[in-house]
Amino acid sequence: MSSDAKRPIIIIKRPVIAAGHHGGAWKIAFADFMTAMFAFFLVMWLLSSSSPKQLTGIAEHFKMPLSEALKGGPAISNSPSVIPGGGDPLAQKQDVQLLKTDVEKNMDSEDEDVSRLYDLKKQLDEMIESSPLLRQFRPQLLIDITPEGLRIQIVDSSNRPMFDRSSAVVVSYMHAILREISPVINAQPNKITLSGHTDATQYAQGDKSYSNWELSADRANASRRELVAGGLQEVKILRVMGVASSMHLNQEDPFAPINRRISIVVLNQRAQAAIEKANAANASGGLARPVASPQAPAGQAAVKLSTVAPGQRS
Repeated sequence: MSSDAKRPIIIIKRPVIAAGHHGGAWKIAFADFMTAMFAFFLVMWLLSSSSPKQLTGIAEHFKMPLSEALKGGPAISNSPSVIPGGGDPLAQKQDVQLLKTDVEKNMDSEDEDVSRLYDLKKQLDEMIESSPLLRQFRPQLLIDITPEGLRIQIVDSSNRPMFDRSSAVVVSYMHAILREISPVINAQPNKITLSGHTDATQYAQGDKSYSNWELSADRANASRRELVAGGLQEVKILRVMGVASSMHLNQEDPFAPINRRISIVVLNQRAQAAIEKANAANASGGLARPVASPQAPAGQAAVKLSTVAPGQRS
């Protein structure tokens, strides 16, 4: 028998000790991860099954400012509900419909207004062509449509001025033009503005005494009186201005006769509303009223800045 067979077998039994408790925090983290993954795949599935119109609506929702979203969205301001974003869907739908109706009405009103101004332009053009009196002044009558409305400009020519030299005295043919177009303008519901323009020629004393500013305002006011005498209601006159030589028709030649002109604008609704709103804001702000020209009725916008007698311009 070998020596290995005689060797005793020793069995060592060691006691089994249970491992320490490591906690269950990882289970919560793993559950959160699985929930997030489930939500992600759910969102991806919903997006893949949505129509382009629905996707556009979702994109618009996420464009909502955070402050408004936290308050429940725009529905919260339209509803007495205490639940954020709550409210009667029918009432919200009605508000949207009313807003849409108002927008459509405004668009229809503006289209009608523009159409009326184009009809007025056509009427004036036909009246000028059919009138022997006005036809001879056709080169001095400029009629066009601007963003503010229909603009009628009566311009000077080198041999046919509208006013006496360096004064606001209306010459006979200018008197006839204003009296002829006055009833046509008065037939429109729109209000008007008048502005007087001069060329760049200055008075001998410059702007220290009677200047182009006073001259342009006086000429605009004289044109206003002629229009009123021709049948234009005073309430249709919204603003009378003198702008001197600040806006030239002929930019290359500031001294050109065409720069001396009277501009009458039959306002569209948008421009008229803007001017009336500005006038109302000035009135509510407590601004001082301008001193009316001695020749103009009180309340007119044109003002006489100086009472110095005009001298001859250089």
